[in-house]
Amino acid sequence: MVQRSVVTGVGGYLPDRIVTNDELAKVVDTSDVWITERTGIRQRHRAADDQPTSDLAVAAARRALESAGRTTDDVDLIVVATTTGDQTFPATATIVQRKLGCPVGPAFDVQAVCSGFVYALSVADGFVARGRSKCALVIGAEEMTRLMDWTDRGTCVLFGDGAGAVVLEAGRGEGTKADRGVLGFALMADGTKQDLLYVDGGVSTNGQIGYLRMQGNQVFRHAVVNISEAILSAAADAGVEVSEVDWFIPHQANLRILEGVARRLGIDEAKVITTVAEHANTSAASIPLALDAAVRDGRIKKGDLLLMEAMGGGLTWGACVVRF
Repeated sequence: MVQRSVVTGVGGYLPDRIVTNDELAKVVDTSDVWITERTGIRQRHRAADDQPTSDLAVAAARRALESAGRTTDDVDLIVVATTTGDQTFPATATIVQRKLGCPVGPAFDVQAVCSGFVYALSVADGFVARGRSKCALVIGAEEMTRLMDWTDRGTCVLFGDGAGAVVLEAGRGEGTKADRGVLGFALMADGTKQDLLYVDGGVSTNGQIGYLRMQGNQVFRHAVVNISEAILSAAADAGVEVSEVDWFIPHQANLRILEGVARRLGIDEAKVITTVAEHANTSAASIPLALDAAVRDGRIKKGDLLLMEAMGGGLTWGACVVRF
């Protein structure tokens, strides 16, 4: 028998305010047709001015705990993947811990931008699978609209705000691909590609928050290749074939990227969970939000084999295989 980290609960939260493409067309030179044809995005959610990232994370975490049948008293580890934390420090995870009223225990953030949730899940898996945690909260929470240059139609139309969370608990398995739980990972980064996707501000550079900057065509090209390689590597690490996967849950960046990866690997698009039209790109929140949506509508069921993947600024990218 081997110890596995098993996803026992999922939850998501989207801010109340919805911003349509037509609304954006009133403040930037764009249109619903232009955005939809190039990205597949039709709307995005935007946090209220007095609603920090931790509030979104807390709401998603509460729903995940309810889904798992756990309470805040059970939580002994919190890992938050975010690029848009409440403050420079402390970690947003510690703020989430305080707001939830969880016991004293490890709480920290992971910063890998859009790949953050996959990275955070791998970190939490290391705690749970080794017996260092019994009940972990892994949260992806972002307010990417705070980083937008609203005069740049190439970026400001792409992003939205939201949070998704999973509860990760210890489980026992036979050590085979039939086990429930986290089965395999592939995590990668290439810092030489930093200038393709970044924010032009920072504490130790110019002391500013900055705006998101992106070379869209280059990011698209690298995304299709890198994500495809990560999917194959994670599947190999888990000892499964890509054809065995029941559901692919990609980072919701751009519908064209999702379609490009599916074509490259021969993945049936009917197996790909897509929420980009309603959520836009919520960075580290996009995978758990899509997972939550597919669990709630009944597509994903216990025992299904899932493959999650993402690529973000850094460049970072990665994938993981989970038996739900």
